[in-house]
Amino acid sequence: MPIRVLVVDDSSFFRRRVSEILTSDKGVEVIDTAMNGKEAVQKAKELRPDVITMDIEMPVMDGISAVREIMLANPTPILMFSSLTHDGAKATLDALDAGALDFLPKRFEDIAKDRNDAVATLLTRVKTLANRRGLSLIKARQLRSASSAPTIAKPEPAPVRPVSERHDAPAPRRRRSMPYKLLAIGCSTGGPVALQQILTRLPGNFPLPIVLIQHMPGTFTSAFAQRLNGLCQINVKEAENGDRLLPGSAYLAPGGKQMLVEGSGSAMRLKVTEGPESLVYKPSVDITFASAAKVTGDVLAVILTGMGADGRDGSRLLKAQGATLFAQDEASCVVYGMPQAVTAAGLTDESISLDRIAGRILAEIGHG
Repeated sequence: MPIRVLVVDDSSFFRRRVSEILTSDKGVEVIDTAMNGKEAVQKAKELRPDVITMDIEMPVMDGISAVREIMLANPTPILMFSSLTHDGAKATLDALDAGALDFLPKRFEDIAKDRNDAVATLLTRVKTLANRRGLSLIKARQLRSASSAPTIAKPEPAPVRPVSERHDAPAPRRRRSMPYKLLAIGCSTGGPVALQQILTRLPGNFPLPIVLIQHMPGTFTSAFAQRLNGLCQINVKEAENGDRLLPGSAYLAPGGKQMLVEGSGSAMRLKVTEGPESLVYKPSVDITFASAAKVTGDVLAVILTGMGADGRDGSRLLKAQGATLFAQDEASCVVYGMPQAVTAAGLTDESISLDRIAGRILAEIGHG
């Protein structure tokens, strides 16, 4: 059966363009279109599409409000189309918070230099999200739970149950004799929401510096870092060349560039560079992880949800230096690509559900 898609945009030209691209694949069917968020909510209820593509700025009801209503009433995987501006970044992050699973730039030339690659990317994203209906149901339940919960000014770290009390706990590992010096986290599709869930549960006195590598356009990372900094007890900033890595601070790799760890284990700093033009991912988890492996093996590395295999090669280098690697489990991933790659390579020490990762990090480093 073909994947049934609802295309939502106030531009008739864009609705037609997206519809033509999607229906060029025999495995995809555009079942209808909508010109505003209100229409989208109604048609999502009536037609029950497998995937919805959604614009953000629309009359009558904007895309963010529509996502929120759809996720509460008729949970559906939603792909947002966004402008590559600072305001567009903030709006897209709001849409992801509301329940959308992924986003793409609205200008196809911003997706890929070659039109065929851009078309292939859109089709791949839609097909991937069509397989994540179950995750949409989970996110909808989380949204309902969050909407009924009291507002908390400062998020508290998640309680950590002793390993012995968890039926899903892995076999006990031999405790490290050396303390960790760095927490490194890499992710892609689904990463913004996953990072927010983890980082907001870390206390302000978190004893390690944190490097974050999220596949994201250059105009988005500044807005994302600002959002995280406002929500978290730790400090979060977009990484700059020469930044010293300090405990209780997280450094987000700038979109479109590469972030390298330099120095020594006791005095680490960051180098932010353009990197080779040939690299597919900018920033790349492999590049940052590989650079960290040259500095210290006392790293706790985490691979979160994301498409592809970025992070596998860098994780292999870290493991060779004695690092510990956690991977998000399949059930809680938007896309089980990057975590699957490191797990299949035999590099993972533990596969952990998203809601348990913060607690496991704190337990692993002996904090809290």
